[in-house]
Amino acid sequence: MARMPGATWMPITVNYTLGGQREVRGVVLHIMAGTLGGTDSWFRNRQAQASSHFGTGRSGQLRQWVDTRDKAWTQGDGNSRWISIENEGRGGDELTDAQLDRCAEVLAWAHRVHDVPLQSTSDPNGRGLGHHSMGGQAWGGHTSCPGPRIIAQKREIIVRAKRIIAGTPDDDQPPAWPGRLLKYLTGRPMMHGADVRAWQAALTQAGFKTMVDGWYGKTTAANTRKLQRREDLAVDGIVGPNTWRAGW
Repeated sequence: MARMPGATWMPITVNYTLGGQREVRGVVLHIMAGTLGGTDSWFRNRQAQASSHFGTGRSGQLRQWVDTRDKAWTQGDGNSRWISIENEGRGGDELTDAQLDRCAEVLAWAHRVHDVPLQSTSDPNGRGLGHHSMGGQAWGGHTSCPGPRIIAQKREIIVRAKRIIAGTPDDDQPPAWPGRLLKYLTGRPMMHGADVRAWQAALTQAGFKTMVDGWYGKTTAANTRKLQRREDLAVDGIVGPNTWRAGW
C-alpha cells in the first residue's frame, strides 16, 4: 500500500484505475474551484469521471482518496505518472499557510516513498513539484489551474518540504536576504563579502560544488544559474530574494 501517514484515508470506489500508476515523476498542484466537501462528493459520483490522490482544505485538512499505486483521474495524459493534490479554493486564490504545510508534507512523503526530487518543474516529462497547467492540452487544457499565484508558491512548498526532510523546526528560517543583488560583474572587480560567502555555502549544500571564498566569480554565477534552472526561477545568475530563499 502507498497511503500517507497523517492524511485522512477516505477511499473512493469509482473514478480511478486500480494498479494503474506506472511511475511517480512528481506531485502536481491543482485548484478545486470549490470546497473540500463538494469535491469529495463529486469524486464519489460515477458520472464525474474525475478524482485525485490527495486534497487539502483551507483550514489544514488533508485527505487521501486514491492509493498512490493506483491511477487517479485528474490530469489527462499525466495521470499514470504523477501524484495529484487538489486544493480547496477558486481560481486566483493563493494557498493558505496551512495548505502550504499540507502540500509540503505530501511532497516530503513522496520524496521518501517514491524518490520524488525536492525541486520545481514546469515540464510534464520532468520530475519534482509541478502544476496542472504545465501539461497543456495533453493534460486537459486547464491553463488556469492552479493559477499564477499558487504556481509562485511552489518554491515555498519546496522550502518547507526540505525542512521536513532535514528535521528542521518550522520556525528555523533561512538567513535573511542581504538586501543587495549578488552577481558576477563583467569587466569590473568581483563582488565580495560575507553575504557572498553565505551564498556559496548554500550552493554547496544544495549540491553545486562551489569554492566558499567570498568572491562572486564565474563558477558561483554558473552554479547560481544551475540552481535557478532546477528551481524553475528566472535563469540570470543574479541572487535576488527568491533565488536566495531557494538556496536553503
